[in-house]
Amino acid sequence: MFRIIFVLDILKGTAVHAIRGERSKYQPVAGSKVCDSSAPLDIIRALSPREVYIADLDRLQHQGDNFELIEKISGKTRTMADIGAQNLNDVEKCAKIADTVILGTETASFDLIEKAAVRFPGRINVSIDMKNCKVLAKDRNMDVEPAELVKRLNDHKIRDIIVLELTRVGTGAGIDEGFLKDIVAVSSHNVLVGGGIKDMDDIEALERMGISGALVATAVHSGKIPANLIMMK
Repeated sequence: MFRIIFVLDILKGTAVHAIRGERSKYQPVAGSKVCDSSAPLDIIRALSPREVYIADLDRLQHQGDNFELIEKISGKTRTMADIGAQNLNDVEKCAKIADTVILGTETASFDLIEKAAVRFPGRINVSIDMKNCKVLAKDRNMDVEPAELVKRLNDHKIRDIIVLELTRVGTGAGIDEGFLKDIVAVSSHNVLVGGGIKDMDDIEALERMGISGALVATAVHSGKIPANLIMMK
């Protein structure tokens, strides 16, 4: 079954509209067709999503955290969370409040990914964070072509690979089919895609390619992807 995963970007306890990874410009979610509140728990109650991707933007920017809120959301649905983990202690903190820990290339080293996958097998997702199809890598060992990095991750006990194109986030710009086909062709893990997913045509195209799931927020709030598709049955 193709997974449509709802995204919550949380800043200072509020759900914000992420655009192109330009965090200083993020504003509270407004004009949503599914919920008239920007409070994350209100949105979760309105949508009852099967699965949620959470980005703790305060923690990612070293300006506090939203751990208590993430834990409350985890009590209502299945969660994966990116808190910008940089060491095993961070991974352990995240594992206590979310079902799956996201390790992004922008903040985590390859060594940490390896150790975390051993410590929490099947509970680690690796996010290949990119701008203009180039990997944003803290670790020079990951400063390679995306498909090459995916191949290096194949032998590790990771739950999902997330391909996140930050320049498309919040834009509804659509997907890059050719690029994603190369990723799917070499991955032994499920591949999830985030950034720019516009509507159901994009969802259907991703499914045809063999992608396992999509991360969506803007298209759900705008009504271009029906909310019932992300809800618990």
